[in-house]
Formats: sequence, structure tokens, C-alpha cells
Amino acid sequence: MSSAGEKQVLAVLGRPLAQLRAVGDRLLPQFHRLELNNVLDLLFYFPRDYEDLTDLRPLNQLQSGSLQSAVGTVTEVEASGGSFGRRHVLGVLIEGDGGYLRLVWFNQPFMQKKFHTGQRLLVSGKAVLKGRAWEMTHPKVQWLAAEETNIEGRILPLYSLTEGLSQHHVRRAVQEALGISAPLLEEAFPESFLTAHQIMPIAPAIENIHFPADQARLTEARRRFVYQELYILQLALALRRQQQRVMSRSPQLEITPKIDARIRRLIPFELTPDQEAAIRDLVADLARPYPMNRLLQGDVGTGKTVIAVYAVLLAIAAGSQAVLMAPTEVLARQHAATLDHLLHESRVRRAILTGGMQAADKSRVLAAIAAGEIDLVIGTQAILQNDVEFPRLGLVVIDEQHKFGVRQRARLKSAGADPHYLVMTATPIPRTITMTLFGDLDVSTLKTAPPGRQAVRTYLPAADRRASWWEFFREKLREGRQGYVIAPLVEESEEIEAASVQETFETLINGELADFRVGLAHGRLSPAEKQQVMESFRRGDLQVLVSTTVIEVGVDVPNATLMTIEGGERFGLSQLHQLRGRVSRGLFPGQCCVFADPQTDESRRRLEAFAKTTDGFELAELDLAIRGPGDLFGSRQHGLPPLWIADLLRDAAVLDEARRAATETVAADPGLAQPQHARLRRMMLVRYGQSLELGDVG
Repeated sequence: MSSAGEKQVLAVLGRPLAQLRAVGDRLLPQFHRLELNNVLDLLFYFPRDYEDLTDLRPLNQLQSGSLQSAVGTVTEVEASGGSFGRRHVLGVLIEGDGGYLRLVWFNQPFMQKKFHTGQRLLVSGKAVLKGRAWEMTHPKVQWLAAEETNIEGRILPLYSLTEGLSQHHVRRAVQEALGISAPLLEEAFPESFLTAHQIMPIAPAIENIHFPADQARLTEARRRFVYQELYILQLALALRRQQQRVMSRSPQLEITPKIDARIRRLIPFELTPDQEAAIRDLVADLARPYPMNRLLQGDVGTGKTVIAVYAVLLAIAAGSQAVLMAPTEVLARQHAATLDHLLHESRVRRAILTGGMQAADKSRVLAAIAAGEIDLVIGTQAILQNDVEFPRLGLVVIDEQHKFGVRQRARLKSAGADPHYLVMTATPIPRTITMTLFGDLDVSTLKTAPPGRQAVRTYLPAADRRASWWEFFREKLREGRQGYVIAPLVEESEEIEAASVQETFETLINGELADFRVGLAHGRLSPAEKQQVMESFRRGDLQVLVSTTVIEVGVDVPNATLMTIEGGERFGLSQLHQLRGRVSRGLFPGQCCVFADPQTDESRRRLEAFAKTTDGFELAELDLAIRGPGDLFGSRQHGLPPLWIADLLRDAAVLDEARRAATETVAADPGLAQPQHARLRRMMLVRYGQSLELGDVG
């Protein structure tokens, strides 16, 4: 396209919405509230749903029991009840095509002021014949503008709205925007690519995503934009992987049979086949001259720490320093204790570095790190501070990867040489999430637990069985076991959550657990206080720990075999699974009891699935199906913008296809420098250049 033509396109697509007849000054503030500022914004403001009126029923041809849509004019609005305990009933009568339909709402008096005679309504719901009159209870309703006349046989878009804006307002604005701009939209994909991947071109796709000619073309249009969104994301991730390999140089940490044998002598048990496979992966990665970026995901109790220890010892044996970073001070100190136990016979020089350290202690550790006198640093995000200098950093292990963002992973790289990265999570991640939020990482998976790991039985007792559970709990404590009690999850604030756990604690020490040594842990405690409580519990000075989800990740007390979770309906499946994973880490089988009051089918399904299986990967896929990806791992936390139209569950097959195609594109054109990829490169940099640090591409 010539520069003059490009200027014309930019002028039209960048036209302010105030210049559209359908918007003007009157509706502009409402459109701005939806972050719609120009024609291009409006074109890509996709409908949230659609109303299919291809089978619109005349009011004189309604059928009983099936979902159907109809149009009619309001002839009567009446309300009754609502006082002296009587339920409020709102009835709205509509007529059309020689038929009548009564719309009914119970106990929704606020609806009454929305209706008046003469309005045209589009209603959807189940019609039931009551005597000789048709009724719909709590139907979906759209108020039609006078000019919305020929809607029969169409598929209407439904947009997310704001106060003062109707569906009609947005539809008119989108139609006007399409009229002036659709022919000017540039195609991002080369024509050969569109043909090969059966993708609808941009002009018909943008028309049919807003105003579909039929269901088939709506499906094609949606697939085009889902594919485009996922393909551009996968391009960005593929380029990031390539950048890391081409532009970064890391120490080649090679292993010899002698070093391998020396490391294995420190591991007091036989490794599982999954662990052996993971070690093979990282040994191959560490020997390369560019950074390893590997995600090690494993279910609870599958032995990820041993893999981390192997990697750390390999790096140190090859002459490098290593870092093990945990999300909390409690977990960092637990890792330090585990490594002290495993490495007590080795000459590895170790130090801990956390935000809660005394200034003098921290200065001493920093000086030793900078002098190369420390081989292994275990700590929290304090390691990311600018005053930490590593003369020969070769490996960074990050535990609980989903607690850290993409940008945080890069922070240590900019401190000097490019180290290798091993990131770990005990939260099983659905495959589609792995391919997006962690798409710049290679993945190793541990599914099988080492031999001897005890099973955990899970109970969902009825409320009248509380007493028998607590009797069992006390009996096990008398036998020498320990247990956790998790207070109901309170998301409003840390302060309210602390009050909730305090209340649970006081109820228990004055009731069911009055004769036992009970401790308390929550997010409002200082790191030192939290550490003190955890140490008391680990030593056995405390028999029971009442806590919030601060113990969700990584806490390891082998003698703890009992878990009571209050308010189980408030937790996600992954959280419940992590909490259950805190017990049965030693010689004795575990018991987990969840008290819950599920108010929805979704909550009930979640709890029943949790009780039925201990497979974290199965639960993670189910959690994704029930709750959607947004709740599992907030993409903003990871530094990636949210997806506009793609749904990782519904569009898993498209994601697979887009990932393969993006990998092939980057392999054939490593910098996306070829002219046919220029627009794709621009789109990718605008969307992901900053969040994935792709500034050097193109």
C-alpha cells in the first residue's frame, strides 16, 4: 500500500467516535466508559453473545416447554403483592401477530419501572400454557428501538453495556463504523496462509463477527479472530524463546559420570522414572551455551525438590553459583533446612537471604556473595534487589512459578551473565494454560509419587457428623499425630481473614481442642512470628496449627496427618488440593475432612470431584472447566495482557494449531523480517512487545 493510502486508512480507523452520527457528543461519555475512543476500537469491540432470531416465533404460534424468542408490544403492566409478607408479582402483557404472552417476575419490584405500554420487546424463555393464556417466567428481555423493525430471521449481536447505553446504540455505531472502514482493513495474514489454514479473510470476518449472515459464517468469523489472537501470542512466545537462545549466552554446565555419581550419593532414595526423565531434560539443557528455561511441574509429593537439588549441585560442581528462590520466607527457610539435611556432608557453601533479615546479617551475606564465597543462595524476592551481585551466577531455581511474573524471571538475568532457569510449581497446570502463560518455557512433568508415599482419604461429612470427626481428630492427636485446621477463606482483606482465623482458633481452644497445644498462623504475622510458629509445629511443641492458606504451598511436616478445612465451598479445587498435600508426607496415612455448605451446583461438583480423586492434573483440568482460566492464574500477574476473544477451554484445538503454525513461521523467518510478515510483527509488538520484552524483534 502507498504511503498516501496508508495515511487514509489510519485517518479513517483513528477517527474519533464523536464524528460518528450514531455517537455524537450525547453518547460519547458512555462509549468512553467502555474504553472505546475511535473507529478501530469499535470494530474490535466484539459481541459478548448473540440472539438468534432465525427461528423467531409469532406470538400466535408459541410451543410449550421449549426455549423460544418472540417480539411483541406492551399492552398492560400490572403488579400485586409485596406487602405484609406477600410475594411481589409483576405481570407484563405483550401482543403481536394476533397472539398474547404474559411475562411474569416474582419478587423483583424494581423491574416494574422499566416497562410501559407501547414498548416493543424481544423476549426469550420457556413458554407455558396457563389455562388459555401463554406465560413466560423471568424471561430475557431486550427493549427494541422504534427503528429496529426488520429483526426477524437475523442473528443480533449482544454487547457489554454501561449505564445510558443500549444494544441499539452500540449496534448503530458499529454498523456506521463498518460502513466507512471495513473495505480499508488490512489483512494481517498472507493469502497463502489464509488458504492453507482455512481462515476467513478480514473484511467478511469483521462483518460477520458483528452481524452474522448465519451461524456457519459466525463460527468462521469467530474462529478467524480466535486464531489470530492465539497465533500472535504464540508468535511472541516463539520469538522470546528464540531470542533467549540467539541473544543470550550462558555457562555450559556439563556433567561427568563422576559428578553424577557424587550427586546421587547425597540422595537417600531411588528416583522415579519421571524424576529420571526430568533430570535427563535438565542435564541436556544445562550443557547448551544458551539459557535453559524449563518449567518443572509436579503433583503434590512427586519429588520436585530432589530435581532442584540435582540441578543446583551440577551447577556448583561445574564452577557456578546457584540461587533457589521461594515465594515466602517460611518456604525459603524450609528449603534451607532440607538442603542442610541433604548436604551436611558436602562442601557446598550456603547462605539464606530474605527481606526479614537484620541489616548487618544481610550486608555480611551480600559481601560474601559478591566475593564468590557463597555457592548457593536460598531466599525470597530479596534476591532480586539491585544490590545483590553474583560474580558467576549459573543457575536460578524458582519455586512456585505462578507466584512470580514473566518480568520478575528476567530481573536476575540483567544483573550480569545469563543464568539457566529452572522454575517449579506444585500446582498442576492445565495444558492450555502451560502453552500460554508459560509458553516461553520447555516443560517437564512429574506425575508419579515415590514409593512409600501414603495415601490421603478425603471426607465430606454432613453437618451432623462434626462431633464424630472431632472425636477422631482428638484420638489421632493422642496417638502422637499432628494436624491442621484451615479457617474459612476471606478475600476482602488480610485483616478480616486474620480475624476469621482468630475466631476459629478461639472457638477450638475453648471447645473441641481445649486439651491440646494449638498454634495460630495467618498473613498478618511478621515473617519472624510466622517462622517461630512453624518451627514450633515442626518440632512437635504444637499439636495443631490453625491457619489460613499461608500453609497452602510447600510446608513439610512429616508427622502431620490430619487436615480439617472449614468453609470448603469458598476454595478453588487447586487450593483444596494444595492444602490436602500438606498431610501424609511421612510414614502414616492422612485424613482430610472438608466442612462445606455449597450453595450452587458448581460448588457441589467441585467438592465431590475433590473427594473422589487425588490426581492434581485431573482436578486442574476440571477447575479450568468449572471456573475458567481467569481465576486459575491471573494473566496480569504474569505480565501478559488478557485474551480478548479466545477461550482456552473452548478453543484448545485452535491453540494447538496456532502454536504449530507460529513455530513454523518463526523457524522460516526468525526475525519476522519478510515483507509478508510486517503487519503481523507490528501487531505482535503492540500487543506483547513490552510484557514479553520483545523490543529487539524487527
